[in-house]
Amino acid sequence: MSHLRAMLAIPLLTAACWAAGATEPAPKPAAAVTQRPSAKPSSQPAKTDAQIERDIRARLAKSKIGSEKFQVRVQGGVATFEGKTNVIQHKGAATRMAKSAGAVAVANHIEISEAAKEKAAQNLDSGRRRAQVKRGDPRSETATARQQSR
Repeated sequence: MSHLRAMLAIPLLTAACWAAGATEPAPKPAAAVTQRPSAKPSSQPAKTDAQIERDIRARLAKSKIGSEKFQVRVQGGVATFEGKTNVIQHKGAATRMAKSAGAVAVANHIEISEAAKEKAAQNLDSGRRRAQVKRGDPRSETATARQQSR
């Protein structure tokens, strides 16, 4: 019954507005415009290239990868690394270090030795992470032995 009243009320209200002289619908309120804040509201001014480079060099000196003697330069906020390493993780660590020092981007030209690449491939072949083992496959040799002894 209430649906019927609502259906009848709409045309009656429209007719009443038209008869009163309202030819256009009432203006809609303006949508609130919200501005998104910048990526990181910072109270500190942006660092200069020299400050970023100094910060990266200081972090390298304190870390284990500082012994690799990577060459670092910063231009336009972009840190560029050059050098060679025998540890595959050092390349990623250098990138993270530059980002945390204030670099807006990193051009990482650190070369990883063939020995490090082979070692990483062997580690991957010899032991998969648990999430990479298919369901139903034995997770290790000891698990296989336990299943066979049952």
